[in-house]
Amino acid sequence: MTEPTLTFIIGCTGCGKGSLARALARNTGGEIVSIDSMKVYRGMDIGTAKPSSQLRREIPHHMIDVVEPSEEFSVAQYVARAEDAVRTIHARKRPIFFVGGTPLYLKAMIEGLFDGPGADEQIRTRLREQITREGSMAVYRQLDEIDPQAAQRIHPNDTRRMIRALEVYELTGSTITDLQTQWDRNRTRYPCVLIGLRREREDQNHRTNQRVQRMIKEGLVEEVRHLQSATRPLSASARQAVGYAEMIQHLNGEISLEEAVELIKINTRQLAKSQRTWFKRFLQTEWVDLTPLSKVEDIADDLMSRRGNVWSV
Repeated sequence: MTEPTLTFIIGCTGCGKGSLARALARNTGGEIVSIDSMKVYRGMDIGTAKPSSQLRREIPHHMIDVVEPSEEFSVAQYVARAEDAVRTIHARKRPIFFVGGTPLYLKAMIEGLFDGPGADEQIRTRLREQITREGSMAVYRQLDEIDPQAAQRIHPNDTRRMIRALEVYELTGSTITDLQTQWDRNRTRYPCVLIGLRREREDQNHRTNQRVQRMIKEGLVEEVRHLQSATRPLSASARQAVGYAEMIQHLNGEISLEEAVELIKINTRQLAKSQRTWFKRFLQTEWVDLTPLSKVEDIADDLMSRRGNVWSV
């Protein structure tokens, strides 16, 4: 059997990636593999904007609802399961569309994993205690001084990745950015097509605001309250997801609902900025510029006319 070609549809959160992926999947008989670090969690539906059960019956989706929100889920686990999905879809002779906005998962699928040195619990414990004592921004500033490129990619609330980056520096004397660059230079694990969607900042921000308001109306507060009442507590990764971290603060009485909503908008914009920085590394991406009047069907038709042969499995 020939090697599968993977199509990656990338872009900032809420830019319309999922709609385009589904249009292409319908046109080609393809299947979709989510590349979102939070859609893997069961019960985290509204805040991650998962496709509806009806859409998932219509078009097979993979890597959604694969673990409980109380569990940690690593990039290595993601790659192993996503590769199983690739083999399954390819055996059915269907096109494979990866869609999502988690750059680290994207990088790992395209270029491979950088394992780095093993964990050092003494360093990790010290950094966790510093975060508890001084706040995550203190550790984030340390990272920004040592490895500003990593700081651009890592959200200040993503303490797990901040700690790992600082741990690697302490253990090796080299930044994680330098080591990853050396590791993945000229590496491509599969034949790949990358299609990127991008919008003007004002349009992107407007869509973000609308999306957050829609999530509130759909019941995000109740979803997070239900997750918090579960027998097993949310994992650190699940708790730090944008939309969930802020609602947890609200439900804990730390901030008002209005403050939580504004924080979600701000943190989503920061996430989009981080994503834009990450995506610059994928030089082979064909970028499609969208406007508020752009129609997904027209974009899909244009791509089919120019790229259709790629999806003829």
